[in-house]
Amino acid sequence: MLINNALDPPGNTTLPGTTYPSMPFVFVGDEAFALGEHLMRPYSSRGLSIARRVFNYRLTRARRVVECAFGILSNKWRILHSPIHLKLETAISAVKATCALHNFVRQRDGFNFEDSLSHSMESSIRSGVCGTTHGAAIRDHFTAYFMSPQGELPCQIQAI
Repeated sequence: MLINNALDPPGNTTLPGTTYPSMPFVFVGDEAFALGEHLMRPYSSRGLSIARRVFNYRLTRARRVVECAFGILSNKWRILHSPIHLKLETAISAVKATCALHNFVRQRDGFNFEDSLSHSMESSIRSGVCGTTHGAAIRDHFTAYFMSPQGELPCQIQAI
């Protein structure tokens, strides 16, 4: 959670089916963000190994899910189309209210969650900002996990 511009994420956890060291929860970002312990960005797009291409694919896939969800939410609730000019506590309540109302309306209208999981996954990898060596080590652990039997997706090699 972000409070007073300070990040207070949940504690580290072990990736499912592995004995990897405890991994942090992370935000997914694009090339504009610096790599960090709690912020993953894609590898630079030049000369990538298959494992790194898979990581970039998986990161892009996660970003697109978030972007699509926010797009759907903000199109229904206009308050999210511009900066929210409210006290922080009120803004947090307003965003939570839009999420709750959105979910209520979707359930009432018979929304099928499985349908929202299908979307195109074109690549949009560009080079940009670098990050920390600790962030790079965490990204490498995720990369290895995505290539392991426990973390791979059946379609990921064909998708890259």
